[in-house]
Amino acid sequence: MSSRAWPRLFRTTAFKLTAIFLAVFTVFAAFLIGYIARNTSDILKSQMADAVDAELQSIELQYDRGGAAWLVRVVELRSAQPGASLYFVTDPAGDRIAGNVETVPASILNESVDAPKIVSYTSRDEKGSQPHSALVRVFEFPDGVRVLVGRDVSEREALVGLVRRSLMLTAALMVALGLIAWTFVSRRVLKRIDSIAETSNRFVAGDLSGRLEVTGTGDEFDRLAESLNAMLTRIERLMLGLKQVSDNIAHDLKTPLTRMRNRVERALTTGHSEPDYREALHATIDEADQLIRTFNALLLIARAEAGSPDTEFDTFDAADVARDVVDLYEPVAEEAGVALRFEECAPVMAHAHRELVSQALANLVDNAVKYAGEGSGTPEVVIGVSEKDGAVEFRVADNGAGIAEADRGRVTERFVRLEESRSKPGAGLGLSLVSAVAQLHGGELQLCDNAPGLAAILRLPGAAQQGAA
Repeated sequence: MSSRAWPRLFRTTAFKLTAIFLAVFTVFAAFLIGYIARNTSDILKSQMADAVDAELQSIELQYDRGGAAWLVRVVELRSAQPGASLYFVTDPAGDRIAGNVETVPASILNESVDAPKIVSYTSRDEKGSQPHSALVRVFEFPDGVRVLVGRDVSEREALVGLVRRSLMLTAALMVALGLIAWTFVSRRVLKRIDSIAETSNRFVAGDLSGRLEVTGTGDEFDRLAESLNAMLTRIERLMLGLKQVSDNIAHDLKTPLTRMRNRVERALTTGHSEPDYREALHATIDEADQLIRTFNALLLIARAEAGSPDTEFDTFDAADVARDVVDLYEPVAEEAGVALRFEECAPVMAHAHRELVSQALANLVDNAVKYAGEGSGTPEVVIGVSEKDGAVEFRVADNGAGIAEADRGRVTERFVRLEESRSKPGAGLGLSLVSAVAQLHGGELQLCDNAPGLAAILRLPGAAQQGAA
């Protein structure tokens, strides 16, 4: 790892959390080590004290049995056994007469020790060596003979030391493992965060194709990467759509504006009478109305795609909406020589924004009437409403030339017109609005082959589905 990476590791959240956990663990481990060591020492001391008391009671029984002589003999026998307790017997004058202890502090023999006490002693087999420590009790018999019974505490201290060292080694090992884990986690976290930062910087710099790495482990970083990738994909699509819309606006709106300007300029330079000026003004007003309709359609699409808060839903009969649209377009269809027919049906209840649904259905009917005459047979447009799997379906079918399957995916984009000559009226926003309305309601727009012609199906959630939700 480079020297520049270490300061970054120390600034990571993983390091801070690890430092806090290690500090807490160290305090806890120190307390635990002290607690266990102390309790172990107390338990061993209690066990040794019980053993000393039991041994002293046994010595008293031996004295009661045979007096001082028998006591000395028993002590000598017990002292010769391996692992024996410590014994020190003195006569009334304080001189040693038996036992495996060579010397003990003289003060201990002159005190009345009712409870075990730790003193230093020298073993009879280790004369001149360093004194040891023992837990002892002293008892004086009626004839002045004193007996000291004890247990060496070196084993206890060794065991306590072993426990303490084991716990300290365990704590040190845990700290080391914690540091190793911190280094691994910090480096892994830094690597993923650096990847996120790098991708974000590339995206900000204009590279919209960059995506975050998904390792496939399914961890929180993968879930975050998947969410951010979906967001980046959405942003990329919106940015590309915005660019396309801007290009299309510049192309499609520049022409009518230029035409308006030229018409007005021509009227000013060549017009010689009031009828000429009126004709130019009427044509300019018609062109301006078309531009206003285009901008209104763009605003309506934007509101529908954004889910504007003022789009209030209500429950209504979808068949009534379809009948109203058919009544509205009957004169238009009759003028164009297209047979417009509505398939009567029972009431189909929908829960949606009625005006937006009406506008979307009107756009579908307008497109169908406009292009039905391009087929070989008698132009016909059929509108139907049905309920399928709890959803409401508006079906607008014509027998015109239809739309090639390869083009059905892009005709719902703004300003897309498959008619290269653009001789028919329109700005290429009709199906975009229908798609936006479907998206707003959680539905979908399907363009299918009607063999011949095109069948456009607008599917929206029914009133029953909305009630269940």
